[in-house]
Amino acid sequence: MLETAPRPSAITPTVDFDAKGVQHGHLRLPYSRDDSAWGSVMIPICVVANGDGPTALLTGANHGDEYEGPAALFELAQTLDPTQVKGRIIIVPALNYPAFRAGTRTSPIDRGNLNRSFPGRPDGTVTEKIADYVARQLIPFADIVLDFHSGGKTLDFLPYAAAHELPDKLQEARCFQAVAAFSAPYSMKMLEIDAVGMLDTTAEEMGKVFVTTELGGAGTASARSIDIARRGTGNLLRHAGILKGAPDVRPTRWLDMPSSDCFTFAEDDGLIAFACNLGDPVNEGDVIARVYPLGKTGIAPISYAAAIDGVLAARHVPGLIKAGDCLSVIATVTEPP
Repeated sequence: MLETAPRPSAITPTVDFDAKGVQHGHLRLPYSRDDSAWGSVMIPICVVANGDGPTALLTGANHGDEYEGPAALFELAQTLDPTQVKGRIIIVPALNYPAFRAGTRTSPIDRGNLNRSFPGRPDGTVTEKIADYVARQLIPFADIVLDFHSGGKTLDFLPYAAAHELPDKLQEARCFQAVAAFSAPYSMKMLEIDAVGMLDTTAEEMGKVFVTTELGGAGTASARSIDIARRGTGNLLRHAGILKGAPDVRPTRWLDMPSSDCFTFAEDDGLIAFACNLGDPVNEGDVIARVYPLGKTGIAPISYAAAIDGVLAARHVPGLIKAGDCLSVIATVTEPP
Protein backbone atom coordinates (compact mmCIF):
# COMPACT_ATOMS: atom_id res chain seq x y z
CA MET A 1 0.00 0.00 0.00
CA LEU A 2 1.39 3.38 -1.02
CA GLU A 3 1.98 5.93 1.73
CA THR A 4 0.39 9.31 1.12
CA ALA A 5 1.92 12.63 2.10
CA PRO A 6 0.40 14.31 5.15
CA ARG A 7 -2.40 16.71 4.39
CA PRO A 8 -1.27 20.37 4.45
CA SER A 9 -2.09 22.34 7.57
CA ALA A 10 -5.28 24.38 7.54
CA ILE A 11 -3.47 27.20 9.33
CA THR A 12 -2.15 30.16 7.33
CA PRO A 13 0.40 32.50 8.92
CA THR A 14 0.13 36.21 8.16
CA VAL A 15 3.84 36.67 8.99
CA ASP A 16 6.89 35.78 6.92
CA PHE A 17 9.18 33.62 9.04
CA ASP A 18 12.15 34.48 6.80
CA ALA A 19 11.74 38.25 6.91
CA LYS A 20 13.95 40.50 9.02
CA GLY A 21 12.67 42.96 11.59
CA VAL A 22 9.56 42.81 13.77
CA GLN A 23 6.28 41.36 12.54
CA HIS A 24 2.99 41.12 14.39
CA GLY A 25 0.35 38.91 12.86
CA HIS A 26 -1.76 35.82 13.28
CA LEU A 27 -1.97 32.13 12.65
CA ARG A 28 -5.35 31.99 10.92
CA LEU A 29 -7.26 28.74 11.40
CA PRO A 30 -10.57 28.42 9.51
CA TYR A 31 -13.40 27.56 11.87
CA SER A 32 -16.92 27.45 10.46
CA ARG A 33 -19.51 27.97 13.17
CA ASP A 34 -23.07 29.17 13.74
CA ASP A 35 -22.16 32.84 14.13
CA SER A 36 -19.55 32.95 11.33
CA ALA A 37 -19.91 30.50 8.47
CA TRP A 38 -16.49 31.34 7.03
CA GLY A 39 -14.92 32.38 10.32
CA SER A 40 -11.43 31.79 11.68
CA VAL A 41 -9.55 31.45 14.94
CA MET A 42 -6.89 34.18 14.89
CA ILE A 43 -3.91 33.18 17.07
CA PRO A 44 -1.55 36.13 17.74
CA ILE A 45 2.07 35.64 16.73
CA CYS A 46 5.17 37.84 16.68
CA VAL A 47 8.41 37.15 14.81
CA VAL A 48 11.56 39.14 15.54
CA ALA A 49 14.58 38.42 13.33
CA ASN A 50 17.94 40.07 12.83
CA GLY A 51 21.10 38.56 11.39
CA ASP A 52 22.24 34.98 11.50
CA GLY A 53 21.76 32.97 14.65
CA PRO A 54 19.61 30.39 16.41
CA THR A 55 15.82 30.41 16.58
CA ALA A 56 13.84 30.37 19.82
CA LEU A 57 10.16 29.39 19.98
CA LEU A 58 8.40 30.91 23.01
CA THR A 59 4.85 29.80 23.82
CA GLY A 60 2.30 30.56 26.52
CA ALA A 61 -1.28 29.53 27.35
CA ASN A 62 -0.83 26.00 26.06
CA HIS A 63 -3.48 25.71 28.77
CA GLY A 64 -5.78 28.69 28.66
CA ASP A 65 -5.99 29.45 32.40
CA GLU A 66 -2.24 29.87 32.93
CA TYR A 67 -1.20 33.51 32.74
CA GLU A 68 2.48 34.11 33.56
CA GLY A 69 3.61 33.09 30.08
CA PRO A 70 1.11 35.27 28.19
CA ALA A 71 1.85 38.28 30.42
CA ALA A 72 5.61 38.01 29.83
CA LEU A 73 5.34 37.17 26.13
CA PHE A 74 2.80 39.85 25.13
CA GLU A 75 5.13 42.35 26.84
CA LEU A 76 8.21 40.93 25.10
CA ALA A 77 6.53 41.11 21.69
CA GLN A 78 5.68 44.76 22.31
CA THR A 79 9.05 45.88 23.69
CA LEU A 80 11.75 43.74 22.04
CA ASP A 81 14.37 45.75 20.17
CA PRO A 82 15.37 43.86 16.99
CA THR A 83 18.84 45.44 17.03
CA GLN A 84 19.50 43.45 20.22
CA VAL A 85 18.62 40.17 18.49
CA LYS A 86 20.99 37.86 16.67
CA GLY A 87 18.87 35.17 15.10
CA ARG A 88 15.10 34.79 15.36
CA ILE A 89 12.47 34.74 18.10
CA ILE A 90 9.01 33.33 17.41
CA ILE A 91 6.52 34.38 20.09
CA VAL A 92 3.07 32.80 20.44
CA PRO A 93 1.75 34.22 23.74
CA ALA A 94 -1.56 32.30 23.70
CA LEU A 95 -1.08 29.02 21.88
CA ASN A 96 -4.49 27.56 22.74
CA TYR A 97 -6.18 30.84 21.88
CA PRO A 98 -9.81 29.66 22.25
CA ALA A 99 -9.03 28.32 25.75
CA PHE A 100 -7.11 31.50 26.63
CA ARG A 101 -10.04 33.73 25.65
CA ALA A 102 -12.40 31.54 27.68
CA GLY A 103 -10.07 31.35 30.70
CA THR A 104 -10.26 27.57 30.69
CA ARG A 105 -7.67 24.81 30.65
CA THR A 106 -9.20 23.16 27.58
CA SER A 107 -10.73 24.58 24.43
CA PRO A 108 -14.39 25.64 24.64
CA ILE A 109 -14.74 24.61 20.99
CA ASP A 110 -13.91 20.91 21.24
CA ARG A 111 -12.85 20.44 24.92
CA GLY A 112 -9.38 19.64 23.58
CA ASN A 113 -6.40 19.73 25.96
CA LEU A 114 -3.73 21.08 23.63
CA ASN A 115 -0.89 19.67 25.72
CA ARG A 116 -2.31 16.17 25.35
CA SER A 117 -3.08 16.50 21.62
CA PHE A 118 0.38 16.37 19.98
CA PRO A 119 1.44 15.62 17.32
CA GLY A 120 -2.07 16.61 16.24
CA ARG A 121 -3.88 16.08 12.97
CA PRO A 122 -4.25 18.45 10.00
CA ASP A 123 -7.78 17.10 9.46
CA GLY A 124 -8.76 16.85 13.14
CA THR A 125 -10.48 19.10 15.64
CA VAL A 126 -9.49 22.74 16.12
CA THR A 127 -7.16 21.75 18.98
CA GLU A 128 -5.60 18.93 16.93
CA LYS A 129 -5.05 21.33 14.01
CA ILE A 130 -3.20 23.77 16.28
CA ALA A 131 -1.03 20.93 17.63
CA ASP A 132 -0.29 19.72 14.09
CA TYR A 133 0.83 23.17 12.96
CA VAL A 134 3.09 23.62 15.98
CA ALA A 135 4.58 20.14 15.51
CA ARG A 136 5.11 20.31 11.75
CA GLN A 137 5.80 24.00 11.21
CA LEU A 138 6.94 25.88 14.31
CA ILE A 139 9.03 23.40 16.31
CA PRO A 140 11.18 22.44 13.28
CA PHE A 141 12.22 26.12 12.98
CA ALA A 142 13.49 26.19 16.56
CA ASP A 143 16.81 25.39 18.20
CA ILE A 144 15.38 26.06 21.65
CA VAL A 145 11.76 25.87 22.84
CA LEU A 146 10.31 27.49 25.98
CA ASP A 147 6.73 26.50 26.83
CA PHE A 148 5.31 28.37 29.84
CA HIS A 149 3.03 26.64 32.33
CA SER A 150 1.61 27.21 35.80
CA GLY A 151 -1.05 25.45 37.82
CA GLY A 152 -4.12 27.04 36.26
CA LYS A 153 -7.25 27.29 38.40
CA THR A 154 -6.79 23.99 40.25
CA LEU A 155 -3.11 23.81 41.26
CA ASP A 156 -0.48 26.12 42.72
CA PHE A 157 3.26 25.48 42.32
CA LEU A 158 6.53 26.71 43.66
CA PRO A 159 7.93 28.87 40.83
CA TYR A 160 10.29 26.64 38.88
CA ALA A 161 11.76 26.05 35.44
CA ALA A 162 12.14 22.42 34.46
CA ALA A 163 13.47 19.86 32.03
CA HIS A 164 13.12 16.08 31.81
CA GLU A 165 15.49 13.17 31.92
CA LEU A 166 16.10 12.07 28.32
CA PRO A 167 17.63 9.03 26.58
CA ASP A 168 20.12 11.34 24.84
CA LYS A 169 22.28 12.50 27.76
CA LEU A 170 23.97 15.24 25.71
CA GLN A 171 20.56 16.69 24.82
CA GLU A 172 19.47 16.28 28.44
CA ALA A 173 22.54 18.20 29.63
CA ARG A 174 21.78 21.06 27.21
CA CYS A 175 18.20 21.20 28.50
CA PHE A 176 19.28 21.39 32.14
CA GLN A 177 21.90 24.03 31.29
CA ALA A 178 19.07 26.08 29.79
CA VAL A 179 16.97 25.55 32.95
CA ALA A 180 19.87 26.82 35.06
CA ALA A 181 20.21 29.82 32.77
CA PHE A 182 16.49 30.65 33.18
CA SER A 183 17.37 31.18 36.86
CA ALA A 184 13.96 30.69 38.48
CA PRO A 185 13.81 30.49 42.29
CA TYR A 186 13.55 26.70 41.86
CA SER A 187 14.81 24.40 39.11
CA MET A 188 13.21 20.98 38.66
CA LYS A 189 14.16 17.59 37.27
CA MET A 190 10.56 16.97 36.27
CA LEU A 191 8.55 13.77 36.11
CA GLU A 192 5.26 13.81 34.18
CA ILE A 193 2.23 11.78 35.26
CA ASP A 194 1.52 11.08 31.58
CA ALA A 195 3.85 12.45 28.89
CA VAL A 196 1.81 11.20 25.93
CA GLY A 197 0.64 13.91 23.54
CA MET A 198 2.66 16.76 25.06
CA LEU A 199 4.46 19.58 23.30
CA ASP A 200 7.35 18.70 25.64
CA THR A 201 7.92 15.21 24.26
CA THR A 202 7.27 16.33 20.68
CA ALA A 203 10.04 18.92 20.89
CA GLU A 204 12.39 16.59 22.77
CA GLU A 205 11.92 13.80 20.24
CA MET A 206 12.97 16.28 17.54
CA GLY A 207 16.23 16.84 19.43
CA LYS A 208 15.40 20.37 20.58
CA VAL A 209 16.57 22.05 23.75
CA PHE A 210 13.30 22.23 25.69
CA VAL A 211 12.44 24.13 28.87
CA THR A 212 9.09 24.30 30.61
CA THR A 213 7.91 26.03 33.77
CA GLU A 214 5.42 25.91 36.59
CA LEU A 215 5.35 29.46 37.90
CA GLY A 216 2.52 29.51 40.41
CA GLY A 217 -1.11 29.12 39.43
CA ALA A 218 -4.41 29.43 41.33
CA GLY A 219 -5.96 30.92 38.19
CA THR A 220 -4.00 34.17 38.32
CA ALA A 221 -0.52 35.65 38.01
CA SER A 222 1.26 37.85 40.54
CA ALA A 223 3.76 40.64 39.99
CA ARG A 224 6.42 38.26 41.32
CA SER A 225 5.53 35.34 39.04
CA ILE A 226 5.31 37.58 35.97
CA ASP A 227 8.72 39.05 36.82
CA ILE A 228 10.18 35.53 37.09
CA ALA A 229 8.76 34.74 33.64
CA ARG A 230 10.00 38.01 32.15
CA ARG A 231 13.50 37.74 33.61
CA GLY A 232 13.80 34.02 32.84
CA THR A 233 12.87 34.54 29.21
CA GLY A 234 15.56 37.16 28.80
CA ASN A 235 18.12 34.97 30.54
CA LEU A 236 17.27 32.01 28.32
CA LEU A 237 17.53 34.07 25.13
CA ARG A 238 20.92 35.38 26.25
CA HIS A 239 22.04 31.86 27.12
CA ALA A 240 21.11 30.78 23.57
CA GLY A 241 23.11 33.66 22.07
CA ILE A 242 19.99 35.23 20.55
CA LEU A 243 19.67 38.30 22.77
CA LYS A 244 22.50 40.68 23.63
CA GLY A 245 23.30 41.79 27.16
CA ALA A 246 24.20 40.24 30.48
CA PRO A 247 21.82 37.77 32.13
CA ASP A 248 20.15 38.59 35.43
CA VAL A 249 21.18 35.47 37.33
CA ARG A 250 19.61 34.73 40.73
CA PRO A 251 20.13 31.82 43.13
CA THR A 252 18.08 28.71 42.33
CA ARG A 253 17.30 25.66 44.46
CA TRP A 254 17.36 22.36 42.61
CA LEU A 255 14.52 19.89 43.13
CA ASP A 256 13.83 16.42 41.79
CA MET A 257 10.74 14.31 41.21
CA PRO A 258 12.37 10.88 41.42
CA SER A 259 9.28 8.64 41.31
CA SER A 260 5.50 8.43 41.39
CA ASP A 261 5.76 8.64 45.20
CA CYS A 262 5.99 12.39 44.66
CA PHE A 263 2.30 12.53 43.78
CA THR A 264 -0.65 12.24 46.15
CA PHE A 265 -4.16 11.80 44.72
CA ALA A 266 -7.41 12.20 46.63
CA GLU A 267 -9.39 9.03 47.13
CA ASP A 268 -12.36 10.81 48.65
CA ASP A 269 -14.55 13.85 47.93
CA GLY A 270 -14.60 16.51 50.60
CA LEU A 271 -13.30 19.72 52.12
CA ILE A 272 -9.51 19.90 52.02
CA ALA A 273 -7.52 21.36 54.90
CA PHE A 274 -3.79 21.58 54.28
CA ALA A 275 -1.37 21.02 57.14
CA CYS A 276 1.61 22.67 55.41
CA ASN A 277 2.36 25.44 52.93
CA LEU A 278 4.14 25.50 49.59
CA GLY A 279 7.88 25.24 50.13
CA ASP A 280 7.58 23.75 53.60
CA PRO A 281 9.86 20.78 54.36
CA VAL A 282 8.03 17.50 54.97
CA ASN A 283 9.16 14.07 56.08
CA GLU A 284 7.79 10.72 55.01
CA GLY A 285 4.65 10.07 57.03
CA ASP A 286 3.91 13.73 57.79
CA VAL A 287 0.29 14.71 57.21
CA ILE A 288 0.01 16.95 54.15
CA ALA A 289 -3.73 17.53 54.30
CA ARG A 290 -6.97 16.23 55.75
CA VAL A 291 -10.16 15.77 53.73
CA TYR A 292 -13.40 16.20 55.67
CA PRO A 293 -16.61 14.46 54.52
CA LEU A 294 -19.30 17.00 53.60
CA GLY A 295 -22.55 15.34 54.56
CA LYS A 296 -22.44 15.12 58.33
CA THR A 297 -20.52 16.40 61.34
CA GLY A 298 -18.73 14.10 63.74
CA ILE A 299 -17.01 12.05 61.03
CA ALA A 300 -13.20 11.96 61.23
CA PRO A 301 -11.33 13.38 58.23
CA ILE A 302 -9.17 11.26 55.96
CA SER A 303 -5.49 12.12 56.41
CA TYR A 304 -3.07 12.15 53.48
CA ALA A 305 0.62 11.77 54.29
CA ALA A 306 3.86 12.35 52.42
CA ALA A 307 5.32 9.19 50.91
CA ILE A 308 8.84 10.68 50.74
CA ASP A 309 10.98 13.35 52.38
CA GLY A 310 11.13 16.67 50.56
CA VAL A 311 9.31 19.98 50.17
CA LEU A 312 5.72 20.70 49.20
CA ALA A 313 6.14 21.73 45.54
CA ALA A 314 2.48 21.83 44.46
CA ARG A 315 -0.94 21.74 46.06
CA HIS A 316 -4.61 21.59 45.13
CA VAL A 317 -6.21 25.04 45.11
CA PRO A 318 -10.02 24.85 45.40
CA GLY A 319 -11.33 24.29 48.91
CA LEU A 320 -13.30 21.24 47.80
CA ILE A 321 -11.56 18.23 46.28
CA LYS A 322 -12.86 15.25 44.32
CA ALA A 323 -11.62 11.68 44.28
CA GLY A 324 -8.89 11.42 41.66
CA ASP A 325 -7.74 15.04 41.92
CA CYS A 326 -4.04 15.67 42.42
CA LEU A 327 -3.80 16.74 46.05
CA SER A 328 -0.09 17.50 46.25
CA VAL A 329 3.39 17.04 44.80
CA ILE A 330 6.43 16.48 47.02
CA ALA A 331 9.82 17.18 45.46
CA THR A 332 13.18 16.19 46.88
CA VAL A 333 16.06 18.63 47.30
CA THR A 334 18.98 17.68 45.07
CA GLU A 335 22.25 18.90 43.61
CA PRO A 336 22.49 20.65 40.22
CA PRO A 337 22.76 18.14 37.34
